[in-house]
Amino acid sequence: MNKTAVYQQMLEKLAIDLDVLQRAAQTAYEAATHEENIAENKYDTLGLEASYLATGQARRVEEIRQALKHCQAMTLAPFDPAHGVQLGALVKLEADNDSEQWLFLAPDAAGLKLAHDGQSVTVITPRAPLGAALIGKQVDDEVLIKVGGAAQGFIVCEVD
Repeated sequence: MNKTAVYQQMLEKLAIDLDVLQRAAQTAYEAATHEENIAENKYDTLGLEASYLATGQARRVEEIRQALKHCQAMTLAPFDPAHGVQLGALVKLEADNDSEQWLFLAPDAAGLKLAHDGQSVTVITPRAPLGAALIGKQVDDEVLIKVGGAAQGFIVCEVD
């Protein structure tokens, strides 16, 4: 697994998502301000609904813009065993049930799914319980988190 390639793929996906959402937000704005959507009576809510959609789209555009900005500013350094897992690490975990997953620790863009070398990679942040638990961990360390009151355990298999 190539950390630099995963990082570049994350940036590209964020840029594509931003472009798509900007166009959707513009379309929603045009619908909200179009003269045909002016309310004719108090029950005519098409314009109001379109403005809610435009507001939500604009908020999402700003979230992705900020995520892209934060991720672009991130320094991608090689794994340093003296510091353990840090931002920019690509980590392979094995769960208690023997399932494996790849995670990329980034400052933002949590939940973004990437496909690299036939593997699924999920972007997580240190704000997530698993992301916070990974900070400073080494290969073969155990990571325990509580999800919904139940403990889940993972073993750090690889770090890049």
